[in-house]
This record gives sequence, structure tokens and C-alpha cells, in this order.
Amino acid sequence: MECVKNVSLILSVFLLSSAQSVYPRIRLSHKELWDLNRTWVFQGPGPSLQPQTMLLDEAHERLYVGAKNILYSLSLERVNHQHREIDWASSVSQVEDCLMKGREKPECANYIKVLHRYNTTHLLACGTGAFNPHCAKIRVGHTGQVRQFELEEQSIESGRGRCPYDHNSPVTSTLDRGELYIGLYTDYWENDAALCRLNNQSYTRTERDDRQQLNEPKFIGSVVIPDNNDRDDDKVYFFFTERGTDAEGVNKAVYTRVGRVCANDQGGQRMLVNRWSSFLKTRLICSVAGPNGIDTHFDELEDVFVLKNKDEKNPEIFGLFSTTSAVFQGYAVCVYHMDDVRAAFNGQFAHRERPEHHWTPYEGRVPYPRPGSCASEVNGGGFSGSKEFPDEVLRFVRSHPIMFSPVLPLHRRPVLLQTEPGGRRLTQIAVDRVQAQDGHYHVLYIGTGDSVVLKVITIYNKDTDTIEEVLLEELQVFKVPFPITEIIISAKRQQLYVGSEVGVAQVRLHQCDLYGSECADCCLARDPYCAWDGITCSRYYPAGVYTKSRRFRRQDVRHGNAVQLCNGLQIDGEQYQGAAERQVYGVESNSTLLECTPRSLQARVMWYIQRDPDREEVGGDERVVITTHGLLFLRVRSGDAGVYVCQTVEHGYVHTLLRVTLHVLGGQKVGALIHRTGEEGEGEGEKKATCHLPIDTSPGPHPGSNSDPSSRLQGALPGLSLAPAPAPGPTSRLPGPGTTSRLPAPGPGPSSQLWYKEFLQLIGYGDSQQVEEYCERVWCSGKRRRKTKRRYTQPMEVGERKGRGKGDPHRAPRHTLDN
Repeated sequence: MECVKNVSLILSVFLLSSAQSVYPRIRLSHKELWDLNRTWVFQGPGPSLQPQTMLLDEAHERLYVGAKNILYSLSLERVNHQHREIDWASSVSQVEDCLMKGREKPECANYIKVLHRYNTTHLLACGTGAFNPHCAKIRVGHTGQVRQFELEEQSIESGRGRCPYDHNSPVTSTLDRGELYIGLYTDYWENDAALCRLNNQSYTRTERDDRQQLNEPKFIGSVVIPDNNDRDDDKVYFFFTERGTDAEGVNKAVYTRVGRVCANDQGGQRMLVNRWSSFLKTRLICSVAGPNGIDTHFDELEDVFVLKNKDEKNPEIFGLFSTTSAVFQGYAVCVYHMDDVRAAFNGQFAHRERPEHHWTPYEGRVPYPRPGSCASEVNGGGFSGSKEFPDEVLRFVRSHPIMFSPVLPLHRRPVLLQTEPGGRRLTQIAVDRVQAQDGHYHVLYIGTGDSVVLKVITIYNKDTDTIEEVLLEELQVFKVPFPITEIIISAKRQQLYVGSEVGVAQVRLHQCDLYGSECADCCLARDPYCAWDGITCSRYYPAGVYTKSRRFRRQDVRHGNAVQLCNGLQIDGEQYQGAAERQVYGVESNSTLLECTPRSLQARVMWYIQRDPDREEVGGDERVVITTHGLLFLRVRSGDAGVYVCQTVEHGYVHTLLRVTLHVLGGQKVGALIHRTGEEGEGEGEKKATCHLPIDTSPGPHPGSNSDPSSRLQGALPGLSLAPAPAPGPTSRLPGPGTTSRLPAPGPGPSSQLWYKEFLQLIGYGDSQQVEEYCERVWCSGKRRRKTKRRYTQPMEVGERKGRGKGDPHRAPRHTLDN
């Protein structure tokens, strides 16, 4: 029965996600990003940078990076230009002591795990220090002065309680008004997990060995959020996961929690001395409704992003979750509003009489002041601090730290789901709030386990109560596929700063001109950053920000309705203006590909054959296959000749990309041509070099690739693939699926290397001189090749001579065909 439930849960998630597009509209490789001048990467001096934490300082226009043994200061303009660094490695004695404790040498480095703006002129940095944590102040100077970046040796002090011992240990921290709030494991063996506050006067933390407060937590994020204008009522929120326990104290499921303390909490006077007197926690729910009322929960919090608004009291909280199921792996993003978070903490406390009992709402009397509240004017002003709270309040909060009501997400469901089998691992999230012509949108930037950043928007439809995910871009920000460990967004600079083991990358948030040069291309992109301005696809600016005339601006993020927005464009497929024209030649009974790849991976490709005055849609069968690269004829026939039209359909808009005229050459005609040129060469023996160039129209390397020596020639002959000649013999087969005829191979002779010239004339290709030069270099005998080299090769550069010895069989030809 339990197995049936699991299957039903999985099916419910798959069905929910199946309606969403798993393809990005645009996919850019690392090289393409680099060539487009959209990314810059800082890799540091060594093979791997191993950044542990990053800090954006827009006032100083710097990005600070805490890494292994080094602190970096990078330019926000270009992270790979004019960087500065501070060497802060563990001392020799620290490393020796670490090794004596049984640790490996890589573990005994100093990994900078905590990095914050301490004041206007200094940073606070803390490192693991070879399992002996320590902290120091970093001088960065005043804004506008000569840039400084130096470690103040006299400020180095113990970092115990402020930095973990192990660089793999989870930690989260935030610094507010000179006080450090941090969640970490405080001891060498990672037995003592705590939420702490440290300043020069006090040290406050959660109870030791109290599994009701913390049970094997993994710390994810923390933030200070005010409730109102009374700063004494500010709260610090911690996001973490922990394990639940059963009646026997055995760990069970994983739950995501949000914990809360008062920023001014000093603990109690007689009870809870130096312990939180206001610590409460509740569960964050991120789930998908399944059949029979059973939800599928995403319980493992991977990352959290707090999107601050103009109203600093009501930011939006984005959580990236994964499943803990052993049956399938999935990811979800849920959004939470502060009103719902505060309502959960102001609701009923959870209570159970014994560990074996279920949690129930507490129905008894709640003491005054309400446990978990702060000593502030807003709460009556009857207490100057938490040390004045009655013991009854402290006893209650220690025995009832859990709230009964969880925090439910916006719309009661995830705004994004990934449950495809074998899907990417999602690791990090950052969010930008963008104003578009039809409203505000959240643009999600999600880091993956293979160096990719996904750019996604989510659109809620109130009428149907559904959420649409639109995957705008898939960006491979690092060449090597390593997990992304951190993402920082700068809305001011419109830049993304991404960290992974191999370095730090800077990526522009948008590049509107990539979507195309037409109104429809821009509108179909549905990118809230971009709009059609009457000339090109360019950055959208809200009213009052951009002074240029907005008369021609076109943008429809919610619907992508290019049909209505780009009026005047025909969508019935009869208008071919702007469509590319191409001639393709195929040999009967061989395979032929009519290549057509749309710019948008979300567009549906349709093929038609023009039979004047009508058109017929081309459907796939066992002989004709519609692929992502085009229309593939496995065995082309003479009746297939004609004009083919490649169109895309996206959001109801039909766009003609290409008109291809397919010519089918009869196999007998080609065979006779080869046979005739073969007979002309008989009897000449080896007096002349031979150049065999049989035709192969089977699918091969893409035209222009360098993986095969014939690829450049293939690029010059659309629709044809060329392969090296078979061993000499009386016959040769025209390769390709379905080929049955055997044709005589061209024999050696004075004209055997010229048969392809007549074939090129047959199909209308005029530049046979280039083809002859290429053929002689690739397929002719060595003696002829050397003669050809003296005839055609230009003098080499000095560097080329040094790199290639005489007779090098891998020497590249100087003359190649242009694709």
C-alpha cells in the first residue's frame, strides 16, 4: 500500500510539471557568452579558487571573496581586471598541530567562511585556521579615497563561536549594528549546533543539548527584518533544516524551519542566562497537492534568497527546496510573504504531553508578556530588557519553542518545479524584481550542479489559478562543469556574480539583441527586461526613467502575443519576406538532411512542401524523420524533389525561417558519370596520382566542423557529405541507408581525379579550382601531395616552421574551403 502511495505521489508531481516547458528559449555555451562579451571570469592564480563566501560592496564598487588562504577584492566593473588580494594562510605551527590531530593537509588550510561589512572602513573576516578558527579586521578605507585592502594584524583574535572548524561545515551569518548573528557548529567534533549573537559585551545562544530547539541542523540563511519603526522590536530570522524525532528519540524525516529571535534579547536574569529568551521556530511548507489529499513535500532547503523591497519590513522570501525521497529527485521554488510568517509566530504554540504523542495546539493559558516577544515600546514598554521578564515566561518559551501552524507558500504551491528524471541538480537562487509594461515580474536566477545558470520567470494566472514557468535562458557560465556555490545579484549594475570551485564569474542579466531583429522575436521572448522600440529589441525602461519616445515600444510578458502586438505581420505562412533561400542536392536512395534550426528552442517546427498553388504539411514516417536539426530523408526519392518551407509556431505566431529547394539526382546518372571518368583513366597505371572522392549523403559531421577532413568541402556542397575513398577495387558502393546499387569505382588514370569537377558542374557549383586543391591535399598520394605543396603552399611563418617537422602527416593544409 505504501508503494502505491509513493507511485501516486510521483505521478502527481510529474503530471503537474509535464505542462511546463523544459527547454530554454535560448541556450548559450560558455564560449558563446565569452564571444558575446556577456561574461568575465576570475580564476585566481591556482588551478582552483575554492571561494567560500562572497560579499557585494557597491559603495566601494568591489566584490570581496573569501577563499582558501586568500582574500580577494575584485572590481564590480570587470571581475578579472585589477584585483587585489591578501594572503592569509595558516601558520606552520597551526598546520602541524592540525596534522597531529589526524586531519589531511588540504583540511588544514585557512578557509574564509565569514565575511561582512563591519563599518564604513572595515570588513570582518573569519577563517577556519587549520581547525583553530580566528577572525580579523580588513581595512578597505572610506568611499572615494585611494582604494585600500589590507589585514590589520593587531586585530586578529580567536574565532571560536564565530566561525566553524571545518570548511565543509554549514554556517550562516548576518551582521547588524555591530552584532554578529550566526548559526554554526561551535565545537571541533560538530556535536554542538547553536544560533548565537556575539558583540564586545555579551554572548547569547540557544540551549546546549536541547533537541527541541535544534536537532542536527543544516544552516542555510539568516536576515534581520524589522517588524515596525521601533528598532527594539527587530527580529532575526534563521533558515535551516533539521531532523524530527519519534517517541524513542530516533531521527526521522527532515523538516525545513524558520527560527526567530529578538535582536535585543539579552537572555534571562535567573533562568536562560546568556540564552535566548525569545527563540521560536516553525515549519516552512513547500509541497504539491497529490491524489487523496496526500501532498508531496519538498523538505530539504538548498538555498534561500530574501528579496528586499522599498518597504524593508515586508521582503519576499524565496526558498529553493529538494526532495528527501529515495524514489525520485525533484526541486521546487516556493515564495513566502512576511505577513504569513508573522501570522505563524503570532498563532498557537505546539504542545504534546509525551514524546510518543502527536503535536496539538496549546490550549492553556499563555503568560504575559507573550513568550517570544521583544522588550520594546510597541509591546507595552513595561520591561526595559529580557532580563526583567518573569520566570514563568522563560519557562514557557523553553518548553514550547515550536509553533503549531506552519508557514504556507504563496498560492499554496511552488512557483517552479523540476521533476524530470535525470534533471539537473539545483544549488543556488537569486531573484530580481523587474518592472515591465504589464506589471512587475520576479526573474529567478538558479544555479545548477554543472556550471549553468537558469533564467526563469513565473506567471500566475488568477482566473485559472495556475502558474506558468518560462525558462528564458540557459547560461553556461563556467567552462568546467562544477556546482555553483553562490549567486549574488546587483540590480543596480544589472550584473550577476557567480561562484564555483573554479572561480568567480560575472554575467550580464540580459542581452536583448540576442532575441532577434524583428518585433515578433522580441515579443515572443517574454523577457521583462526587453521590449521592441520600433527598430530593435532593447532594454525596457519604465515611464519616467527613459526619455526616448515610447510610441513604438512593444512588450507582452504575460502572454507573448506577437500576433496582436506586432500588427501588420501575416501569420498564414504565405509571406516569405526575410526567409532564407537554400539549394540542396541529394542522391537518389541516399539520406539527405534539410537543415533548419529555430532560434527559440521553445518553438514548434513545421515543414511544408510547396505544390502550387497549395502547400502540404510534411509528416514523419519510417522514411522521413522530423528532427531538431531539420527534415531528414533516410532514403530520398525522385518524387521528393521540390520546394520545402520551414516554419516555426510559438504562441500562435507563425514565422517562416527557410525555403529549401531540394534537387534529387538519379543514382544511374551519377554512376554513369563515375564509370565514364573511370574508363578514361584505365591503362595509365601509377603515372598520375589518384584522387578518389566518393559521395556519401549519410548523416555526418555538421558542415564546417573540423572533426573530419571532408567537413569543409561538405560545407561548400549543401546537403552532401564526403568521405575518404574505399580501398581500390573493381566496384564501389554509394554509401547511405537503403543503397542497393553497386557502381564501378574510378580507376587510376589521368582523369580519375577530375571526375568530381563534372559532378560539381552538374549541380551548379562553379569554384572547382578550390575543390581540386583541397582534394589533392587530403586524398592524393604522398608524392603528388609534396608536388602540390610546392605548387600551392605559401611560405610558412617562423612559428609554424618550428612547430611542424618535415613530412609531418598531421600538417594542416594551407588552403581550405571556406564554409
